[in-house]
Amino acid sequence: MTQMNPPVAGRREWLGLVVLTLPVILLSNSITILFLAVPWITEGLRPGASQLLWIMDIYTFVLAGLLIPMGALGDRIGRRRVLLGGAVLFGIGSAAAAYAGTPELLIAARALLGIGAATLMPSTLALIRTLFQDPGQRKMAVGIWTAGSSGGVVLGPPLGGFLLEYFWWGSVFLLNVPFMLLLLVAGPMVLPESRDPRKGRFDLLGVVLSLAAMLPLIYGLKQLALEGPSILAVAALIGGVGFGVALMYQQRRRADPMIDIDLFRRPVFATAVGGYALVMFALTGGTFLASPYLQQVLMLSPLPAALWQMPAGVGVIVAAVVAGYLAQRARPGLVFAAGPLLMAVGLLVMSQVQVDSGLAVLVPGMILVGAGTGIVATVAVDIVLGSVPQERSARASALSETSLELGTAMGIALMGLISTVVYSRTLLDTMPQGVPETETAAASQTLSEALRIAADLPGQLGAQLADAARAAFTLGMQVPLYLTAALMLALAAVALVALRRADIKHADSEEPGVSEAH
Repeated sequence: MTQMNPPVAGRREWLGLVVLTLPVILLSNSITILFLAVPWITEGLRPGASQLLWIMDIYTFVLAGLLIPMGALGDRIGRRRVLLGGAVLFGIGSAAAAYAGTPELLIAARALLGIGAATLMPSTLALIRTLFQDPGQRKMAVGIWTAGSSGGVVLGPPLGGFLLEYFWWGSVFLLNVPFMLLLLVAGPMVLPESRDPRKGRFDLLGVVLSLAAMLPLIYGLKQLALEGPSILAVAALIGGVGFGVALMYQQRRRADPMIDIDLFRRPVFATAVGGYALVMFALTGGTFLASPYLQQVLMLSPLPAALWQMPAGVGVIVAAVVAGYLAQRARPGLVFAAGPLLMAVGLLVMSQVQVDSGLAVLVPGMILVGAGTGIVATVAVDIVLGSVPQERSARASALSETSLELGTAMGIALMGLISTVVYSRTLLDTMPQGVPETETAAASQTLSEALRIAADLPGQLGAQLADAARAAFTLGMQVPLYLTAALMLALAAVALVALRRADIKHADSEEPGVSEAH
């Protein structure tokens, strides 16, 4: 039987890719764009400490919890329909957040933004699978999409800094509205409708279990990052894992599950999803540590500190596009493994930072880490899309995006925790003589607190405490960077073995999907 060549994408399909990539950039930078806006929001709305945490975190909680259910919904009722519905929700949420007059309204608007983002994300990637039937073109399209998705996370702080320089804090939200309107106008013209032709009941219990698993996991990881090990954080993590196990059991019993558990038995799929999570772990953890180093060790103001992190975003964008090109000409395992190898080198370069080393060490390391992330994300997402029939592409897309969210949360929590432990013990060992006991305990908690206390101490004692705290933080930054570099080397080795057959057997050829186009 002669196998027909897949259709080649034309101008309309590439225009569709542009329409799909623009909102993804906004969805990604919505995670980080608030980092610099917190002082302005605090001044304008006067939220309490708990309210401020919910303003920052509710978006990620809702996004992570709803990605898989919304992916399943898109496969069932139509990915373009769900995409456009998500654009409406995201646009309304953005306008509501921009003009929120109270902390409660801003929290509600951020929750609506999370629902819209969870609706948009899987559909954008699944529609790329529909638009680009040719595997080579799909790899390039995925590289461009990945550049927007991963690059948006890093570009959020400098974009927020620029807007705050000239406009009020609501501008960081209002920016989203014209792009959502563009999506609503252009989407029906250039994007086809596609869905799973097999009709089944929507898995409401699975949605509840997904939320019950993801929300405590993300919350526990964030608490771990903010406050270290605590009963609340451990209980949330245990609860999330427990509901996650229940979700897996429930999904295995369904004839048409949201999550195909058997996919994870394939080394290629498991390595792609797990590797994507690990590189986001390294990228976000490294960026999380770099921000206080730039502002509190090198003493840069927030906007220059954010701008010096932009090269990492450029590294992600350029490498993602290049990886999309290389993946058409080389074995995926080799291209994938190059990513964590680059990241390991970059993390080792970053680990050489000193109190007075300046930017010459940090910035090149961050560029290499960003480039490695772009490579892995591109190849991993393409493998995930190619591992399932086309009618299940939104569900598979949601799995890859969920791994991104979990990796991001784990990077901040675990690398931040290791850094805090090393910082605390180092500062206690090097504390200058004469610092009162109560101030000693407080200063050993965070660098910010140590610098605040140092500013109030008399004479040389304050300067000595500030120097000791900066040196302790720098050591605390080095240790998790070394450990993560070792993790990236291990990932590269696993990828070379697990992905050696990645380009031989894909769902594209095993089980062609049926797409309903209109």
